[in-house]
Amino acid sequence: MTQPAVEVRDISFRYGRNLVLDGVNLDIRHDDFIAIIGPNGGGKTTLLKIILGLIEPAAGTVRVFGEPPSRTRHRIGYIPQHAQFDADFPITVEQVVLMGRLGHTKLGRRYTAQDREAAHRAMAALELEPLAKRELSALSGGERQRTLAARALASEPDMLAMDEPTASVDSRVEQSFYDMLRELHARMPIVLVSHDLGFVSAYVNRVACLNQRLVVSAVEEVRAHDLEAMYGAPVKMWSHACEL
Repeated sequence: MTQPAVEVRDISFRYGRNLVLDGVNLDIRHDDFIAIIGPNGGGKTTLLKIILGLIEPAAGTVRVFGEPPSRTRHRIGYIPQHAQFDADFPITVEQVVLMGRLGHTKLGRRYTAQDREAAHRAMAALELEPLAKRELSALSGGERQRTLAARALASEPDMLAMDEPTASVDSRVEQSFYDMLRELHARMPIVLVSHDLGFVSAYVNRVACLNQRLVVSAVEEVRAHDLEAMYGAPVKMWSHACEL
């Protein structure tokens, strides 16, 4: 049996006295495009950060490509929901996207032609090439988010991890972005934190419902009554052609 790309075993985590994750288990397979959904404060971003090795669980173990997350972080392209930038720092879109190549080049070494080609492929995929020389401080929120996504793609990762990656992005670019992810999914696993299951259900193959505890289902098996139990409120979800 092929080892999963990510193995999460009995993970628990607290912020002070607040229990956020309680005995969470999750396998992310190499053929997965999985959405993590749940209410605010349910632990979605916390679980993603544990998988990335950005924070340590209070209990349990995580293996990414068979190793601790701290050793494999460079193999994951991460797109955060928000990022803080110094508005006075003069850095262009192209320079930010090229930062995704830092794991491929030695410290102090110039970017190679291969690095620049990878960066421009990523910018083209997210319609950023006209903005390549524009400073980040001059961008809209949606343009900044697309820049962060391009930086992750430029790293040519073995897995993508995303936290609300299309926040502040208009619907046309959002559609294009997810179409691109569908193509990328053919060669890498993708894990996505989202609040909009109705939209992403057309793309993902599994859904992880998380509110301290986690339940994983095939996307076609998720129904409104399952979500009501998790959110603690009535839910009506539309998924393109069918009502769930």
